[in-house]
Amino acid sequence: MDLFWPYLSLALSAFVSATLLPFGSELVLMGLVHQGYSLLLLWLVATVFNTLGSVLNWYLGKQLLNFQHKSWFMFKPAQIEQASNRFQRWGLPSLLLAWLPVIGDPLTLVAGVLKVRLLWFVLLVGLGKGLRYGVVIGLMPAV
Repeated sequence: MDLFWPYLSLALSAFVSATLLPFGSELVLMGLVHQGYSLLLLWLVATVFNTLGSVLNWYLGKQLLNFQHKSWFMFKPAQIEQASNRFQRWGLPSLLLAWLPVIGDPLTLVAGVLKVRLLWFVLLVGLGKGLRYGVVIGLMPAV
């Protein structure tokens, strides 16, 4: 059971860090790498749960326009159009950059607004995030 908690903490931090909440999972990952946990399992957990956090953003984006007529809705139509135009200029390959700080999380939300197919979304976002976590793990000094 002791092996369960470190991986759960990584899963939760990876998931939350992919949402619109300000959080990062790299320190948790690096700490677990340093403690000698399975690199493959750490990479898999971080990649899968970070991608699932982005899927939550995608879903919220997909539902977002249902609320644009509400007084509390925080985005102006011009903002939505500007973000949509920016996404459409770069297209689906831009989802490979969903791991980037500041722009990655809103990018996944806009993908939902534009109703990007979930299969393509998961494949591209997961690939980008998997590569990023692979680099983070690869740059860690050997234990």
